[in-house]
Amino acid sequence: MTTTGQPQADCLFCKIVSGEVPATVVRETETTVAFRDINPQAPTHVLVIPKVHHRDAAALAAADPQIVADLLVEAGKVAADDKVDATGYRVVFNTGTGAGQTVFHAHAHVLGGRGLNWPPG
Repeated sequence: MTTTGQPQADCLFCKIVSGEVPATVVRETETTVAFRDINPQAPTHVLVIPKVHHRDAAALAAADPQIVADLLVEAGKVAADDKVDATGYRVVFNTGTGAGQTVFHAHAHVLGGRGLNWPPG
């Protein structure tokens, strides 16, 4: 899969960005889209994705560190909107199949609203 920043026809998240696939969008900026996970692992489980396609967080960071910063800013705003910023939340980037990445478009999971023990399951 490419990491060129160009939309990929077979990428679920690229299709969400383009509006081809519906999602419960909670925030959107010029560079990011944040939407509810369809299989939430916590009361707050929102994915924050870049509008440009890069395979994973490492590829995105190498290509455009400013967009990684945008993702983290939006993650904080998602937590504040869901009122989990005061009690605590987690931002997770899964990179590679061994880490649980199933959609190969960089994305951050924002999790909160329940105890989040470490290390995770």
